[in-house]
Amino acid sequence: MLATINSVLGKIDDFVWGIPLIVMILVTGIFLTARLKGLQITKLGKGVKLMFTEDKDGHHGEISRFGALCTALSATIGTGNIVGVATAIVAGGPGALFWMWIAALLGTATKFAECMLAVKFRVVNEDGHILGGPFYYIENGMGKNWKWLAKVFAFFGVGVGLFGIGTFTQVNGITAAISNFFDPEKVHAVEMLGGRYSYAVMIAGVILTICVGLVIIGGLKRISKVAEIVVPFMAVLYVVTAFLVVICNIKAVPAAFVEIVESAFGMRAAAGGALGAVILAMQKGIARGIFSNEAGLGSAPIAASAAKTNEPVEQGLVSMLGTVIDTLIICTLTGLTIVITGAWDMGLEGVAVTTKAFQMGLPFPSQVASLILMVCLVFFAFTTILGWDYYSERCLEYLTNGNERIVNGYRWLYILAIFIGPYFTVSAVWTIADIFNGLMALPNLIALIALNGVVVAEVKSYFERKKKS
Repeated sequence: MLATINSVLGKIDDFVWGIPLIVMILVTGIFLTARLKGLQITKLGKGVKLMFTEDKDGHHGEISRFGALCTALSATIGTGNIVGVATAIVAGGPGALFWMWIAALLGTATKFAECMLAVKFRVVNEDGHILGGPFYYIENGMGKNWKWLAKVFAFFGVGVGLFGIGTFTQVNGITAAISNFFDPEKVHAVEMLGGRYSYAVMIAGVILTICVGLVIIGGLKRISKVAEIVVPFMAVLYVVTAFLVVICNIKAVPAAFVEIVESAFGMRAAAGGALGAVILAMQKGIARGIFSNEAGLGSAPIAASAAKTNEPVEQGLVSMLGTVIDTLIICTLTGLTIVITGAWDMGLEGVAVTTKAFQMGLPFPSQVASLILMVCLVFFAFTTILGWDYYSERCLEYLTNGNERIVNGYRWLYILAIFIGPYFTVSAVWTIADIFNGLMALPNLIALIALNGVVVAEVKSYFERKKKS
């Protein structure tokens, strides 16, 4: 039965994440990069500077620029950075990491555009509550005739939160890491639901469910406060640890880069299989890259719209840093540790791949390396769960015209999904997440192409005003 389900899900995933969507994501990034004249590179420094300053004239908004970035990062920095990179390299070879870089470089322009549009077209209620995201720049930017497309985006947004990035993949990653550390042989386990589950998994699932419930009941401001504390801490801890693996194996780094590039272009494939190898590496790399940094997915704009600023361009510059931090720094370090140590080619799956890489690459006992990775993964996944609850709630709020009863009921459904998440298989969980990701990206990418003129005009106006001031 499970084999049949996995087979069906696999076929749907292959269709959704086929060549057309990959081309659309890349073309959108290339198009916006050209239209914005490489703004993601030329204005990167300005984005970093703005991240630590406040808009003194920002009368609207609920959280700071930095808080908006951290809220977005809380959702993007998750299991995709640890487990997702591993699954991509195992399935597509080391070359998948190269295509993650390409997707991220182009995706930074995409992230700028979508977050800028979110601030420009956001709606402010009489009570000061902010409503913003792709559904509003589709409806208000493209026109009322496109409201159906906004509804489609919001529907898939709820699906991504409830069945994709927000719940199952994160919980599965947390419990798998805890199980691998405390009870890798499943000695203390019970047979249920057609599988054998460690007591560590069951206990972790219950504790996680309670912690998530306590935070999300408090809404955006509580999520933002938790994110501003946890996100910088967990990012620094993981980056330092992964960088230590690279430093301890510095002599293997040049060969790792060569392997990544050669694999990306099918140079290591058998005769006649080069094209297939390239397509597979592209598919897995871009899919996992989007899963990780969410550029073009339309999620980060929901957080960006709540920032206290009156300048859409400035928030776009700050928000685009999320892709740089998430993929070009964190995912790159994860990928390098896996390629350097060869952990991707040992028949392992999921978090076990990255765990093995840390155990082999760090100058610590295996248990210490596993503990560090487990702690990082738990924090990464926990904040992603919180961020995606907020995103999916805003999508549902749009779909239901602000029906609080339905939104409050959804929170409990979300908590239930966290509770049952540990009991889904790894392959099925990631496949479902991929499917919803692709479906959510489509309406957002259409909107970004349609509104590119608005983006360019806003950028031109902003920098002209700054020159005069």
